[in-house]
Amino acid sequence: MTKLTDLCDIQYGYAFDSGAFSDDESYPQLVRIRDVKRGYSETYYNGEYPEEYVLSAGDLLIGMDGEFNIARWKVDGALLNQRVCKIIAKDNADEEFLRFALSKALKAIEDRTSFATVKHLSAKELNKLEIPVPPYEEQKKISEILHRLEKVIDIRQNELASLDELIKARFVELFGDSENNSKHWPVYKLDELCDVGSSKRIYQEEQTSEGIPFWRISDLVNKMDVGYANSGLFISQEKYDELKEKEQVPVAGDILVTSRGTLGRCYIISETDKFYFQDGMISWLSKYKHGITPLYIKHLFMTSGLIRQINGMQAGSTVAYLSITMLKKLDIMLPDSGVQLQFAEFVKQVDKSKVAVQKSLEETQTLFDSLMQEYFG
Repeated sequence: MTKLTDLCDIQYGYAFDSGAFSDDESYPQLVRIRDVKRGYSETYYNGEYPEEYVLSAGDLLIGMDGEFNIARWKVDGALLNQRVCKIIAKDNADEEFLRFALSKALKAIEDRTSFATVKHLSAKELNKLEIPVPPYEEQKKISEILHRLEKVIDIRQNELASLDELIKARFVELFGDSENNSKHWPVYKLDELCDVGSSKRIYQEEQTSEGIPFWRISDLVNKMDVGYANSGLFISQEKYDELKEKEQVPVAGDILVTSRGTLGRCYIISETDKFYFQDGMISWLSKYKHGITPLYIKHLFMTSGLIRQINGMQAGSTVAYLSITMLKKLDIMLPDSGVQLQFAEFVKQVDKSKVAVQKSLEETQTLFDSLMQEYFG
């Protein structure tokens, strides 16, 4: 094991004056924690700044709060803000190898932090971090293998995204513009079309080391994005059966909605799903009425009209939150059931193409994960 500071220099971000933050794109981008993973920022800085905090495209950054993401920055001239740091490999280290090794090490640190607390990565913890490091040529070989697999994963994810865009286009063709209800469908409040609620609260002492998976909002997002969730949290089979007996467990066709941070993403429960979920962070739609279908609801929540409604409810809120009360008040246009079924048949055909792509993606992801475990433990 080798100390991280023997393999790279770490530059910590500067405390820029928040009074000079701007949305004017003529100024340099300012890197905030939420921007690290995507590689660009929509916040700009119109004040003076030290030149040593100017970034280049390709710089390796780590976010030090929340999820400890590590990623390559994509834009020249951005500014390295506080709670973000830059990794600069020394001569004895391959920087891509460090990126892979650190992603594993940072996830381990993140997992050691209770989900009930805000996660912080301190400079002290980063400076004392140790990682397994083979000779330089072996580092290069490992990073090249992992990088090739990453590219395949990216290609498959882009293929899935293109198929999703096809479905979005068909949705607009059939149902019209959700912002102005261009096809003049009747409009209902969401709670007139289904039950809106959440799970029963699970206290920390009710969690177990094995049993039925207990999902946080990040696990639900992972399930939607990469097809699986490994929360590491569980409740007992007995507790799950008790909740199921009281009809407090979602059934196939019910929808879970992300309600904290990332808002309004919908997951339709399948016949094979068996898990429980965190209340407050995830809402639950069930018992549909008036012929509305879960597939239509899921795709309606992706449209600009619903997103605009949800964003309009966030005025004065410091943390994005979609409460059950807010959900109930959403205006939902209700198309004829025949048109909804026509859309469902189209989605079914597209999904056949998605299954093959998803299978290839999962196989590649499994290989990538197994190699990460082999190389970094």
